[in-house]
Amino acid sequence: MRVIIQRVLDSSVTIEGKLHTSIGKGMTILVGIEDSDTEEDIEWLCKKIVMMRIFDDENGIMNRSILEDDGDILVVSQFTLYASTKKGNRPSYIRAAKPEIAVPLYEKFINKLEFYLGKSPKKGIFGADMKVSIHNNGPVTIIMDSKNRE
Repeated sequence: MRVIIQRVLDSSVTIEGKLHTSIGKGMTILVGIEDSDTEEDIEWLCKKIVMMRIFDDENGIMNRSILEDDGDILVVSQFTLYASTKKGNRPSYIRAAKPEIAVPLYEKFINKLEFYLGKSPKKGIFGADMKVSIHNNGPVTIIMDSKNRE
């Protein structure tokens, strides 16, 4: 499982020209899922995400987690995180999990984030043509892959 975490001032998802959901200060998380991902990957990522100290303390130092900062999370499925660009000019998405595998794992990811965050994250709609607005704060962008945890 691969995620891109962006610390945001605000973020939103629009679908078919209508605002679907939005958050204020917090994180927008783009999530890519591959066939080999497991609940163990979800557990590891969700714990790391909510404990990651990327929010400023009173001295302007990134020393606070989203829990301490009482921020919100917006999660957006992003199969293109598994794009392979080794050959040619058209990316291949062969490593991205098909919906029958990805959707249940995406929902488990959302549920586990809710468990650790103590409130429901906002989310896009899996597979929808989403317009995502991200007002990055910093900018702070973190890339994590559950297969690179050691």
